[in-house]
This record gives sequence, structure tokens and C-alpha cells, in this order.
Amino acid sequence: MGIKINELVNEIKRPITFENLNNRKIAIDAFNTIYQFLAIIRQHDGTPLKDYKGNVTSHLSGLFYRTINFIEYNIKPIYVFDGEPTILKLETLKERRQIKKEAREKMLKAQDEEDFAEAKKYAQMTSKLDSYMIEESKKLLTYMGIPVVEAKSEGEAQSAYLVEKGDAWACASQDYDTLLFGGKRLLRNFAIGRSKKVKQTTVTLDIEYISLSKFLEKHEITRRQLIDMGILIGTDFFPGIKGIGQHKALDLIKKYGSLEEIIKNESSLKEKLKDLTPDLIEQLRDLFLNPKINKDYPSLKWNKVNYDKVIELLVDVHDFSKQRVENALERLKKLDSSSTQLTLDKFFHG
Repeated sequence: MGIKINELVNEIKRPITFENLNNRKIAIDAFNTIYQFLAIIRQHDGTPLKDYKGNVTSHLSGLFYRTINFIEYNIKPIYVFDGEPTILKLETLKERRQIKKEAREKMLKAQDEEDFAEAKKYAQMTSKLDSYMIEESKKLLTYMGIPVVEAKSEGEAQSAYLVEKGDAWACASQDYDTLLFGGKRLLRNFAIGRSKKVKQTTVTLDIEYISLSKFLEKHEITRRQLIDMGILIGTDFFPGIKGIGQHKALDLIKKYGSLEEIIKNESSLKEKLKDLTPDLIEQLRDLFLNPKINKDYPSLKWNKVNYDKVIELLVDVHDFSKQRVENALERLKKLDSSSTQLTLDKFFHG
């Protein structure tokens, strides 16, 4: 979820195409992406895709086909997986578990009543990412030759670090918290032909490109002030202050400059801001300004696809259609073949 600043971002975001991202290295928030697959890749009654043993496979299906699309566009994905959540995030995770529990009860009720449209709606809110899903996702990506980076804590922070170091060009996530972590460039809706329902109408979502520097320049604030806004609005690490949305938070920060000055001078908010102690404010700021980062990740390499291992995992272990998997892999083999020919042409005639 993260901070809600969509209306403020609207003023500076730009559409970008896959052609614009040719040969770019993109650090993808793996958990964020996999949760999307678990939510949207479902059967007509709302249940996720499963193999014959009852293991969920929606995440593998999404990763497999979307990653092939990236490779075909000569985009170099890097999947960044979350590490241990911070203590401040545990309350958010607890609340999400309760929401999923209630949604599951409503989903089962709708299924019993054979209201499958209603069941699917609630099913999308029940997605659960188990440890075996995480490990098999990493395994599939490795077989496909895609680098995987393990974050110490938050994947968005690690992705921002990869961009800062020059190992990636942009971060890909639906979560605006990436900007608070210092992500210089953020891509949202990072998929081919991604769409959603808006009032019973299907609309295609453009890939959005968001520049942190342009956002800060447009609104005449610093990143530290953006973090203060996040504390007021709400992030995954603090629920925010009731009644303060993105526009009011921006107005307050521009008027007073910092949370401390808002607390000191805005008497009308004194009661609402009483829980924001100096220690908590500094703890929240430090989480974004000095996050736990894995600086010793392996050198990023995009290797050849291990076709046999991909088939073994998807077809033999998880009952994917052999024909569909092989057809998809043929697309990669054609790329391998053309790449080899270009290399030979350059060697003999370059």
C-alpha cells in the first residue's frame, strides 16, 4: 500500500513505453509483484490457480509469462525480495491479516451462494504469500537466468539502493513508499497490456514514470519533508493522522517546514498529534533515510535460460500445460538464436 500521494504525483508522472526501456535494468519489487499475480490470476469462482496437489501456482504463472515479455523487449529485470520486516511494520501486517480473514469469510459465503462475481471480488483480498511460494519464485527466476537480490528488510529500500549505485535504472513497484526510500525513478503499472475495471469498463493502464527530483521540485519540498508528509498521511510503518490527507499534509509541511514545527504551532491538531513523540518521529524518519540495506549482493548477471529446469518445475512439479510452456520457451529460444547470430556476424564481419 504505502503512502497515498497519487493526486500529487499526477502533476509530474509521465507515460513511458517498453520501447523506451530498451536495455534498461529495472529493480522490481518482487513481493509487490507476486501479490498482484495472486490477486488477479484466478479462476472464475475467485480461487487461485492450483496444481493437482492443491499448491497455488498463480505466482509462477505470472512471473513466467511477464518475465518473458520483459526479455522480449530487451529489458533486464532484477527481482528484489523483502527480508525481515521492521518492528514498525508488524502492526500493519497484523491488520492486513485480519482484513484477509474477513474477506475469506465473505468469499466462502458468496461461493456457497454461487455468486461467483462477488466471490472473486473478495478472493482478490485474501492473497497470502507463503514461504514455499517465495522460494519457488526465486527458483523459477534463477532457471530463467534472471538475477535475484535479497533485501535485508524492505524491498523498496533495496531497489532504491540499486538505482543509487547504478546497478539499476529504475525501481518498479505500485508502492509510492519507494520515493520516501529515495528511489530516483519509479515505474508503476510495469506490465504489458495491464488493465483494470473502472465502473464496469476495462481500461488499459499506461506504464507510469515518476521522477523523485521532479516531484520534489514541483512541490518545492525536500525528501525529508516528503517523509514527514508520509508520517502525517500514513505509510506501511505508521497509520498516519486521521483527517490529514495528501493535500493538507503538503500545505502543512510547506507552511511549517517540519513535523516538529507543525506540532509546536498548529494548535488545532495538538490532540491528534499527541502520539507523535520526538523519538517516534526520528525512528520513522531514520527508517526511510537510513534503511537496512544488503550491500553485499552478488554481481548482477543475466544468464542463459535453463529450459529443462523450467519445464521440470512448471510441468513436472506443478502440472502446467507442457504445450503452453514449450510455446512460451520457443519465444526465448528464438531470441537466443538471433543473439548468437548477431554475435557471429560481428565476429566475422565486424
